[in-house]
Amino acid sequence: MKYSKATNYALHTLIYLARQDSNTSIGVQELASQQQISTTYLSKILSQLVKAGMIVSTTGVNGGYSLLHHAKELTFFDVIQAIEGKSSLFECDPIHGPNCLVYKVMLEAEKKMEEELKTKKIFDIAKEIEGS
Repeated sequence: MKYSKATNYALHTLIYLARQDSNTSIGVQELASQQQISTTYLSKILSQLVKAGMIVSTTGVNGGYSLLHHAKELTFFDVIQAIEGKSSLFECDPIHGPNCLVYKVMLEAEKKMEEELKTKKIFDIAKEIEGS
């Protein structure tokens, strides 16, 4: 299983934003430079995060991106869903029927992974990084 690079960049961007002063907006140039990616690519990812209600975009001279106040509760799972979507990682061919044991095993494993990712908060990881 593999998540897209967009998920990687989204997680790192949110952790970077969580480490900043909550009243500060960070420009896309700084965010892209921090991860050494293009501003165009990161802008698309940031748009998804804005749409998901995780960050806010501010225009103007001091514009940029910042976390919304409820972001302290954001989990890795929330971010993954915002970028990757809500579909299952494993799809079983209908030919195997609704009681496919392979599908049941894969679905159970996916649920356990989701449960773990729901326990990992962006702010907790940001604090760990600051303490390093």
